[in-house]
Amino acid sequence: MAENNKKPAPGVLWAGRLEEKPEAEAFAFQASISVDSRLARDDIRGSRAHAAMLGEQGIIPRDTAAKLDAELERIAAELESGTLTVDAGAEDIHSFIEGILTERLGDAGRVVHAGRSRNDQVALDFRLYLKRTVPELMTELTETIIALLDKAEKHTESLMPGYTHLQRAQPVTLGHHLVAWCAGLVRDRSRFADALQRLDECPLGSGALAGSSLPLDREATAKALGFARPTLNSMDSVADRDFALELSAVCAITMTHLSRFCEDVVIWASEEFKFINLAESWSTGSSIMPQKKNPDFAELIRGKSARTTGNLVTLLTLLKGLPYAYDKDLQEDKESLFDSLDTVRSCLRMFRGMMASAAFNTERMEAACVGGFLEATDAAEYLVRKGLPFRKAHEVAALVVRDCVAAGQTRIADRTLTELKTRSELFGEDLYDVITPAACVAARKLPGGPAPDEVDRQIRVLRECFPDNVNI
Repeated sequence: MAENNKKPAPGVLWAGRLEEKPEAEAFAFQASISVDSRLARDDIRGSRAHAAMLGEQGIIPRDTAAKLDAELERIAAELESGTLTVDAGAEDIHSFIEGILTERLGDAGRVVHAGRSRNDQVALDFRLYLKRTVPELMTELTETIIALLDKAEKHTESLMPGYTHLQRAQPVTLGHHLVAWCAGLVRDRSRFADALQRLDECPLGSGALAGSSLPLDREATAKALGFARPTLNSMDSVADRDFALELSAVCAITMTHLSRFCEDVVIWASEEFKFINLAESWSTGSSIMPQKKNPDFAELIRGKSARTTGNLVTLLTLLKGLPYAYDKDLQEDKESLFDSLDTVRSCLRMFRGMMASAAFNTERMEAACVGGFLEATDAAEYLVRKGLPFRKAHEVAALVVRDCVAAGQTRIADRTLTELKTRSELFGEDLYDVITPAACVAARKLPGGPAPDEVDRQIRVLRECFPDNVNI
């Protein structure tokens, strides 16, 4: 290690046991202040509740608890206003806050840690942070869903091809496609809500892993901090990072949805499709090709999904080999989850803005429904209604398609009725009325289908998930 790095580390909470402290570079390596500084308000909130409980339980004098509360409130206000900044040289946010308290209150500041460890303190701060930030993400999801539903509502009759294997499959509508996106995002939102319910337990009072011999009131602290209950087992309280895993997984799933939606957008924006025209403010040009208008925002969202997938794998790998208590490895839990939460938030905002300003070439979409035999399934189901078993009807429709291809025709409607009857006498003039793109869509009015009235119903159902949203 370089000589100029051999400076003593700043004061730390564990200074009493070790005579020799890590040198500056080693201290910085094991410090977490650069990551956990965003937990400052949560750390202060937890400390205020803990100090109040210590006072109520007679563990510290009530007037000392009051002094601690007042000073912690002052520190929070100073951090908020910027008159106090977090010391980047501190070991972590907990050490920094306690150091300020001790500097200002002397021995009164030194009592705040009675009955707790940084192990249960950081678990508490992490959960408090998530309890206030995850609902913000859910709001971002809600606003994105509502924006897409507003767009879908305008396009319940805008015909377009539906694709499987990226091959034209059956006619649907743009509204139906956008509602499909919304259905995925609604599930994402519910997963965030489920994860919030499971993390709604207060670990404070669990200590390092075995609780405390002091008469702490864990129920009172949990209630004061807005938790549903204290955690059940003190060792699990400090070992558990299931909540981080679960939220990391939800972030990865949400970003996978956004990535797939953006893949649709990138394809639709291509010269070959021309289904969507992204606003110039949501596109970029080329440094060498003057004609280019690139869907870079959609591509970046698609690319950033890899971050959240990687962050989930990071957490899973981090945890899989740890003994079931607190280990320093767990310090690595927050950076990856914070990154995933930040990524989801920014990508939802970008995606919502990009889609809100996008224009759709509905004429081009409808024209793409002609050719490619998207009506073949409807021809088969026409024969089923005439009494032919489906497997036989499927074969007949396939043979009709083969006849069309051989004749250079692109639609079943290009065949004469006489030609169609060579494949089945059940074909009649009424076939031509049921195999237009609009008729194919209108006929699919079962729950979940693309018929305009049914898509309107789906939109209403999804809107009912957000009864308090002002945009509904």
